[in-house]
Amino acid sequence: MSDLKSMFETAVAESKNLAERPSNDTLLQIYSLYKQGTSGDATGKRPGMFDMVGRAKFDAWAKLKGTGQDDAMQQYVDLINSLK
Repeated sequence: MSDLKSMFETAVAESKNLAERPSNDTLLQIYSLYKQGTSGDATGKRPGMFDMVGRAKFDAWAKLKGTGQDDAMQQYVDLINSLK
């Protein structure tokens, strides 16, 4: 488990230094996998319709409901590695 956590933390650091800015869809995927990996299933109230960015982020995270935190961390690492 600690090996996965260290790989995840390394990937988080590397995500800030990617050569190109990922597409918005990819950024949402990165965000949602990070949130699922660190916090588990989405909590709180869904943002209102005028907060389009917040709503998109929440919806992307909510789609991962039921995904284990370890699985989300591994998917995050794999995604960041594919973007390097």
